[in-house]
Amino acid sequence: MAFFAARQPILDKEKKLIAYELLFRESLKNVFPDIGEDIATSKIIEGLQFNLGLDTLTENKLAFINFTQETLLQRYPLMLPKEQLVVEILESVPPTRQLLEACKEFKAKGYKIALDDYVHKNVWLHFFPYVDIIKVDLRDSTVVQIDQIRKAAAAFPNIKLLAEKVETHEEFHQAIEMGFSYFQGYFFSKPEVMRSRTLDPSQLTIARLMTELSSDEPDMEAISKVFETDVNLSFKLLRYAQSPLFKRRNDIVNIKQAIITLGLQELRRFVSLLFTAQFSDRKPAALTVMSLVRARFCEHLSAQPGQNSSEAGAFLTGMLSLLDGLLDASLPELLEKLPLSLSIKAALIAGEGRLAEYLEMAKAFEAADWGRAQSLGKQLDMGIDKVTRLYVDSVRWATVRENMG
Repeated sequence: MAFFAARQPILDKEKKLIAYELLFRESLKNVFPDIGEDIATSKIIEGLQFNLGLDTLTENKLAFINFTQETLLQRYPLMLPKEQLVVEILESVPPTRQLLEACKEFKAKGYKIALDDYVHKNVWLHFFPYVDIIKVDLRDSTVVQIDQIRKAAAAFPNIKLLAEKVETHEEFHQAIEMGFSYFQGYFFSKPEVMRSRTLDPSQLTIARLMTELSSDEPDMEAISKVFETDVNLSFKLLRYAQSPLFKRRNDIVNIKQAIITLGLQELRRFVSLLFTAQFSDRKPAALTVMSLVRARFCEHLSAQPGQNSSEAGAFLTGMLSLLDGLLDASLPELLEKLPLSLSIKAALIAGEGRLAEYLEMAKAFEAADWGRAQSLGKQLDMGIDKVTRLYVDSVRWATVRENMG
């Protein structure tokens, strides 16, 4: 049976990743399956413990997970580790005495508690001593309502406000001014300031390597010479090749040996990672990780039977899909400066072609848009169970690579 999962980043004021909200479904319907909420939540916990892995999906950050009234009263959150979990009380849960007792127990045992899509009612003040985070939907809340929540929470220094659906940098800064401490949404993946940006020589060198490696028969001799004439690139390649990820019989003594150790596919990924890392110093780590997940996922999709797409081109498409956010510049303007294939540019700029469909599938999983995922699965003639496993594998792969960086 398929187990669908998406994760949405939560950042602080410095745009540091602090947590993910995990969104689960047992089917492609974006609602709890018609099997009873307690059974559904049991399947969620089973999926985390035995199939997906909480560590994998959150990169050892906190996990915000929604719980319904019945699952809260039956103490389902206690089945997951307190160090990793934020118990999210859905907006549909009524503030009863039984719920208050459950919250007291969760708090006493060290769990963090959040109120989801909160709209202020005085009855919730009884819960505030045990609440750590109040989530507010910026799209559904007025300034007056937000101010009311802020004033109500002011007497409880343990409570932090989290702004949901923050989609632009302007909204991010406005939310800071309104007193929010945490932010959920994809504002960090979009350009903050649109401006002309040129690539320096080292970036162009890596871009040329990427282009060469995206061909079906790359010139490995020419690629080796590029590394050999750049001390910085050589050091990074040798360091990467020495990783325990790659099996080798002897120590690596030269560039060609390092390239052979990695193999063509991993060399392609390594060069793409280098390119993205050039611009990530002042960007949220979540942005680089998202690029890696998209790249690996698109590559996985392209490798499935009947796709007839370049795996290298698919990887590169996913990797470059967030380049505008990394460089704070127009994506078409940036891609004009790179010697990329027409199919990659068509996917990234016009949203056309099979590579664009892979990218759309990645975005559907990020947004937990299961209806869109189902539609794309049919277009690609892929079983959604397999696609889900490929996405989870991509998250695992990206986490390992980011930690190596």
